[in-house]
Amino acid sequence: MHPNPAFRQTETARNLAFARERMFGTLSMNGPDGPLLAHVPFLLAEDGETADLHLVRSNPIARTGAARAVITVLGPDGYVSPDWYGVEDQVPTWNYVAVHLRGQLKPLPHTVMRDMLDRQSAAFEARLTPKPPWMPAKMTDEVLTRMMRQILPFRLHIEAVDGTWKLSQNKSTAARRDVGDAIEGGFGSELATLSRLMRDVAES
Repeated sequence: MHPNPAFRQTETARNLAFARERMFGTLSMNGPDGPLLAHVPFLLAEDGETADLHLVRSNPIARTGAARAVITVLGPDGYVSPDWYGVEDQVPTWNYVAVHLRGQLKPLPHTVMRDMLDRQSAAFEARLTPKPPWMPAKMTDEVLTRMMRQILPFRLHIEAVDGTWKLSQNKSTAARRDVGDAIEGGFGSELATLSRLMRDVAES
């Protein structure tokens, strides 16, 4: 997380809502030979206290058992040119949104794997309305059983939620508005969303 408190004042509820909307992040923990990472879809509980996910059996994280872990959820990001501020003596930087879900990752009994798969696919498919939802039941039992043997269910028990919303809050209102206007034509990811968030900050 960025150390500047100006970028870390977002309420926990908004950080959780952001993570719930994205439903995808990077799971990381310390391993015996260095950091271990996996890119995972997850299902965040309504109370924000747990996140359910599954890992392929061959993933090194799946073999660690219970351990401290964090899921990093990234949002829009973009390069900021000093020229866009309209004031002298500025430096290049990067604006972005990121949320960390930190806690204890624990393996679950494999008997819950089907339920988790049903819940995850239902949540993801709901975002594709009006497309008729895909469901695991559409697969043959033999193929589904074979595929489920290859994955393991886990639950992250969330103990801390941290968010960085770096949107030029440390600059003047005019500078934030100017950067918000210019950044949409720059480079990064989801620049239109980033620009909108910056404009919201400038107008608040």
